[in-house]
Amino acid sequence: DPEMRPSSYHGVTTALIGNCGVTFAPCGKDNRRYLAELMEAVEDIAADAIMDGLPWNWTTFGEYLDCVQSLKPTLNVVGMCGHSAIRFEAMGDKSCDEGVQADDRELKRIVELVKESVEGGAAGFSTSRFLGHRVPDGRLTPGTWADPRETRAIQQAVVDAGGRGGMFQVAPDMRTRYDIERQMFETGAEIGCQVLFSGGTGPDGDGGVARWAEFFERNNQDGKRVTGICHTRPSGSFFGLAQQAFLRTPAWQELMKLPSIADRVAALKDPATREKLVTEAKENGGFGEVARILHPMGTDEFPDFDLENNRNLQKLADDAGKDPVDVYVERLIASEGKELWNLWAFGGALENQWNYMRLPHVVPMLGDAGAHVGQFTDADSPTFLLGELTRDRGVYSLEEAVHRISGKSAEVLGLKERGELREGWHADINVIDYDNLTSCHPEYVNDFPHNGGRLVVKSRGYDATLVAGKVVIQNGQYTGNRPGEVIREFIRD
Repeated sequence: DPEMRPSSYHGVTTALIGNCGVTFAPCGKDNRRYLAELMEAVEDIAADAIMDGLPWNWTTFGEYLDCVQSLKPTLNVVGMCGHSAIRFEAMGDKSCDEGVQADDRELKRIVELVKESVEGGAAGFSTSRFLGHRVPDGRLTPGTWADPRETRAIQQAVVDAGGRGGMFQVAPDMRTRYDIERQMFETGAEIGCQVLFSGGTGPDGDGGVARWAEFFERNNQDGKRVTGICHTRPSGSFFGLAQQAFLRTPAWQELMKLPSIADRVAALKDPATREKLVTEAKENGGFGEVARILHPMGTDEFPDFDLENNRNLQKLADDAGKDPVDVYVERLIASEGKELWNLWAFGGALENQWNYMRLPHVVPMLGDAGAHVGQFTDADSPTFLLGELTRDRGVYSLEEAVHRISGKSAEVLGLKERGELREGWHADINVIDYDNLTSCHPEYVNDFPHNGGRLVVKSRGYDATLVAGKVVIQNGQYTGNRPGEVIREFIRD
């Protein structure tokens, strides 16, 4: 999608791709299908759509960036090379096996590929240690189990090839390997990487905010750089009748195979079908504790993310004296299948999350705009941050919010002459109707090859977005201008 939806609906002028270690390069010809299936398993993009939608005219990461530029993107693009592609290229199928580490020859090849990618224009390297990212056969993605010997060698390769400040981005496993992950961050910072990791807070006490404040302070001295990125609101997954229903018993799976939302609603309205669906769901445990973190987003013009935490499914059921399954089905029918439910898997302890966001070395821009495309979308993070959190709730001042998502982000990535309004700098600019800035409801659209689907979220309040001085989108409509640049040169020490 050269228009780079949905990011371009939300004032984004430069997008960082290749997060979580999942990239399409470097890639030998024989490994293309593997990377496509890996992307399907991790990011919910159909492998056939990937295979037929990409030209696959590259093997190196630099050639991949050449391909992206040839598509004339609407926005600027910064790319990171990914651990999954590189480790699989060097080690083959065993790269996913727990307990299997790279031998000397394989590690040498990994380092060579990292250096080649950075020299070819990658801003750095990304990896996933998250235990929810799996390949089609159920194993964890390549790199999840990489030992400190490997990650340190990669960090050194990033600096050797691109200079101090090269990116080392991590989707970490903070729940089961907290000390190991923090040591990996610290090692990268000491070597000279700009370490960037996704994280947040927990529900207990201050959620770890004081501990993270001390960590950031200690690891951003003497030339070291560590930055956290986080969600701007509770997030995790959307459920409904468009793409996934949460309830996955046989009857519900058959329901979701019906060709359209209208067909699924009609089935729910049929008394016999509804009784079967409800009974089967209850017999299999229903929603369980998930009902306490599942929140309806309403059916008004704009979504309600229930930041007061007044309307989770369990509370709605208790107030109505009903089972959560009954309430869920009733609301799906009443909304003609349009209502989505937001699973608060991350960021649900709101005060803790907002205090974490206020730490000076945190950038609240975890958008996942091109990932998990049928499961949820946080591509509207900038809009939600400026509108709901800044204008309506005062989490930041307006000046601080703008700086975090522009100047601070550009500084972290090492972008030259971007992120501030200065004479002679790149004219990547938004004209915003601040009082009316808001996110729209996510929509499920089938615009991928083979009629593949994804969630897209639009916005209101961006009068114009300019990239390189050209208006690319005005009042929500694309102008046809596609001046985006694949950025390959960065500020490095």
